[in-house]
Amino acid sequence: MIYLHIPFCKQKCSYCNFHFSTSFRGKDDMLQALKKELRLRKDELENKTLKSLYFGGGTPSVLTGDEIKGLLDEILKYYSFADDIEITLEANPDDLDAAFVKELASTPVNRLSVGTQSFFDEDLKLMNRAHNASEADASIKRAQDFGFENISIDLIYGSPTSSLVMWKENLNRAVALEVPHISSYALTVEPKTALENWVRTQKITAPAEEEQNEEFYYMCDFLKNNGFEHYEISNFAKPGFHSRHNAAYWQYEPYLGIGPSAHSYDGGSRRSWNIANNALYVKNLEAARLPAESEILKEKDRFNELLMIGLRTVWGVDMKKLNDSFSAEILHRFNLDVASKISEGILRVKDNRLVIPEEHWFMADGIASDLFII
Repeated sequence: MIYLHIPFCKQKCSYCNFHFSTSFRGKDDMLQALKKELRLRKDELENKTLKSLYFGGGTPSVLTGDEIKGLLDEILKYYSFADDIEITLEANPDDLDAAFVKELASTPVNRLSVGTQSFFDEDLKLMNRAHNASEADASIKRAQDFGFENISIDLIYGSPTSSLVMWKENLNRAVALEVPHISSYALTVEPKTALENWVRTQKITAPAEEEQNEEFYYMCDFLKNNGFEHYEISNFAKPGFHSRHNAAYWQYEPYLGIGPSAHSYDGGSRRSWNIANNALYVKNLEAARLPAESEILKEKDRFNELLMIGLRTVWGVDMKKLNDSFSAEILHRFNLDVASKISEGILRVKDNRLVIPEEHWFMADGIASDLFII
């Protein structure tokens, strides 16, 4: 599978620390650099039939339909698409006007991930989103009218501007729109963001963990009662609508990341990442140099990653794979820690898979980190 990072946004969201630029001046050069990186790295994936292709960012929906087609045509020079390929484009509601959605419907893109975040203007203003509440609703309906059925929406809970009553209404609206996939995240205060500055200078109060916990578990019950499977801490899907791309990450499949700041993984021990600087990324590729660094993961790092990722999902961690893949020393320490958490009910083994019961999922990252080999 391939991930394409489109490093442009109209404006900076208050909570976001991803890599992007709000200047579009170098967009044409960036698109040429993306194509050149695809060409230079065409032999890195052994499987030449793609099952998943993901346009992320940044905001890929700032591209035109022709620009998206140009990137897809470049990819098709080196790979073929599986008959049931999932091609996802992340999009902001304000970009999904009728003209753009019509253009998009003529491309092979068949899944939209819409950055809705909230259906309330007070939340959207705090987040410094480029759209308003009415656009959030209208953009999804418009995409459905043009034939997009496989739509995921992002929602953020636990904002200081929100409440449990408002969160319930957000979920009601999402279900009423009949989208088959919802990704939902607690608002977190990331370093070097406007939100972090506002909390530090006491312009706003920090998100309250107790309220986020309550909203998380309300969401779990509400969405399950409305036909969604809770298959990863932050992800809910109707039957047949799991995100194939994300599921492949969680199953440790190889992937190729194209674009500034994009990461790649060979399915074994090697991970690489591109420089997070648009100008240097383009300059390197103009000189036919790959702007990337790489590392060989140590055994303990592979072990820790397997736990961190697997314990976030309904599938958990395959105990046979764990026992076959790691040394006796690591497994001895691990088994001692696991036995204690199983006795506390924080972990359980089901069908030879180690899982966190859903009632403890809100604390899953902390539970996994307790098992890490340092």
